[in-house]
Amino acid sequence: MKHRDVLSLIEEGEGFRVEFKQRFSDYEKISKELIAFANSKGGYLIIGVEDDKSIKGVESEKSEAAFIIECAEKYCEPPIRYKLDFIEIKHKELVVVEVFESEVKPHRLQDFKNEIDITTAKVFIRVNDKSVPASKEMIKILQAQTNFTSLKNYSIDKNERMVFEYLQQNETITVKELTCLSNISNRRASRTLIKLVRAGMLNIHVKDNGENYFSSAF
Repeated sequence: MKHRDVLSLIEEGEGFRVEFKQRFSDYEKISKELIAFANSKGGYLIIGVEDDKSIKGVESEKSEAAFIIECAEKYCEPPIRYKLDFIEIKHKELVVVEVFESEVKPHRLQDFKNEIDITTAKVFIRVNDKSVPASKEMIKILQAQTNFTSLKNYSIDKNERMVFEYLQQNETITVKELTCLSNISNRRASRTLIKLVRAGMLNIHVKDNGENYFSSAF
């Protein structure tokens, strides 16, 4: 990565595809950031920069690199794809981790299970400038994207019709709102909204706290 590109990322500040870290606190926290980028659109983790953009540098590029490698390859399941660069800015060394968007979503914190368990898996996604836990609905959608299982020629039943009738009067809908509206279980309401997202009829949105809401895709 070029010197001017790093300066540009720092100047822009933290956002959907950029995160600053002055130092590492523990493996899980850094792995969470790597997972969130991989499960989203990819991004850059810049080590040696404060949240206010001030450049502090790192004490040892070799130690930081070893830490990142261990996080990416041992604490993320499946391991994520990344690239490491060492850049000197203002006579201070920075470590830049470019995380590539994954083709095998969702990634999770290592739990040593053969398959993902959506009730216990620690999956993260990027929302604005934060890495937040992914909901069960989002995990299922990430799985569908990886498996290319979008729905085509999808027939609309009464619950789906109720969703669109509700959205004619309201901008968004949640699982809880559909549960009350249709008098169905949370699980069925969740499945209904996920199907509509996979069919391209709804968009899923995520709040800063990780909660989902849905809007019409038309």
